[in-house]
Amino acid sequence: MVVTIPAFNEAATVAQVIGAIPKNIFGVRNIDVVVIDDGSTDDTAKVAAASGARVISFSHNRGLGAAFREALHRALGLGADIIVNIDGDGQFNPQDIPKLIEPIIQGQADMVTASRFADPDLIPRMPWIKKWGNQVGANVVSKLTGQKLHDVSCGFRAYSRDTALRATLLGGHTYTHEVILDLAFRGLRIVELPVKVRGVRKVGKSRLTENLWKHCWNSLLIIFRAYRDYRPTRVFGTISIVFLLLAVSCGVFVICHYLATGAFSPYIFVAFLAGGFGFVSLICYITALLAGMINRLRILQDEQLFLLRKREYDTRQGSNQTSL
Repeated sequence: MVVTIPAFNEAATVAQVIGAIPKNIFGVRNIDVVVIDDGSTDDTAKVAAASGARVISFSHNRGLGAAFREALHRALGLGADIIVNIDGDGQFNPQDIPKLIEPIIQGQADMVTASRFADPDLIPRMPWIKKWGNQVGANVVSKLTGQKLHDVSCGFRAYSRDTALRATLLGGHTYTHEVILDLAFRGLRIVELPVKVRGVRKVGKSRLTENLWKHCWNSLLIIFRAYRDYRPTRVFGTISIVFLLLAVSCGVFVICHYLATGAFSPYIFVAFLAGGFGFVSLICYITALLAGMINRLRILQDEQLFLLRKREYDTRQGSNQTSL
């Protein structure tokens, strides 16, 4: 098992997080810790290395999404069967890791995400605006995936090896929403585990929520893009229907006016609008058909990518064992 910790200026807390990771977990043979230093300007890398973690440092801040992708890559390279990702700010308790990975060990889940809001008795104290934002995000993702989720912004998660190999993430701002959508649309099993967490950081401020509105906007863009990529027929088909209804409404209005007065004026421009809306509806419908075919090809390509990744890491792991 590999525990990954994306960190940006977490020198005050990262050692505490690393030190609290259990050294022995039932069903786990080895536990490695990898810290992805996302261009920190403090001593995060030095503190993490001194605490016994492997440290990968970026030359500049690239964003949580990029740090998480690198974390998965490094963990898989170490031969991890289970990957646990936890924040370096001390809000989550590493002692919960055994409970987090239990459903994966038992074969009951492909990914387990800690949930701050699934159990009403464990909801942490936090500013109402953050709680409201999390609730809105959870409702949107639940609606899109068809699975009831209470917390889609939590960074404390566990992944099986095959799940990590299947993950395809493109966002740089964050990854929490995108990874759930990506895995849910692939039909993988996602389980929520209620945990008790600290609602407010002990040190510093969250880099994602310093500007909450910007964070919400970026998150919504990631959600929309993921849904567009996996459900393109629904997205463009819905747009086509909207413009078709506008075209029909304008057309009916013009026809009714003509039947009543015998002339199109002064609403002739409405007839042009009807034609324009109808043209846009047709284009969106054609786009929906083409996007649906492309999506079928993407599904096949994703499966091929998974098999290539699996072969690559299996070969790399075998080479490492041979060299030892």
